[in-house]
Amino acid sequence: MGITIRQATIDDIQAMQNCNLHNLPENYQLKYYMYHILSWPQASFVATTYETDLEGIDQDTISQPKADTAYIRPGEKVVGYVLGKMEDDPDAKDKTPHGHITSISVIRTYRRMGVAEKLMRQALFAMNESFNAQYVSLHVRKSNRAALHLYRDTLNFEVISIEKSYYQDGEDAYAMKKVLKREELEPYLFQKSDLVDDLSTDLLQEA
Repeated sequence: MGITIRQATIDDIQAMQNCNLHNLPENYQLKYYMYHILSWPQASFVATTYETDLEGIDQDTISQPKADTAYIRPGEKVVGYVLGKMEDDPDAKDKTPHGHITSISVIRTYRRMGVAEKLMRQALFAMNESFNAQYVSLHVRKSNRAALHLYRDTLNFEVISIEKSYYQDGEDAYAMKKVLKREELEPYLFQKSDLVDDLSTDLLQEA
């Protein structure tokens, strides 16, 4: 069963919320997801699977996908998402165009498959390409070692500061930042293939 990373749409928001509720203590109302997708449609992505063999799925779920909010249409379900935005505070001191990762979540059974990394890379590239974001910021719980490893060691975010009692339960957060350089974000750089696109020749060659 393959996993597809694609741009999130309004049709995905209930499934994105479902993924959030099952995995994270920080939860959001549907209108918050809608606000992100309508305001910055290129900045959020979902990871989906499509089950070609529908025999093992409950028939109510097949005929009415919303019976299980993970499904957005028959056989297709959201197993992860990243919710991104551009800084929109008119009173912010830093006027440099920059993005922020509001939330990212992957269903537990789909972890350790590189899904979170792929979602993040797509969001970083999209914010730089579509909105000219010069950097992206995020917050992560001090106790979330797996997320910290992804951001710091894999994606090369830097810890800028520690924000005391950032979360509702009183836990501190690392404030992190990554400067975006287009030449380092191109999606082909992270494909597991030795092939490089050849854009110097015509697609159609004479026989």
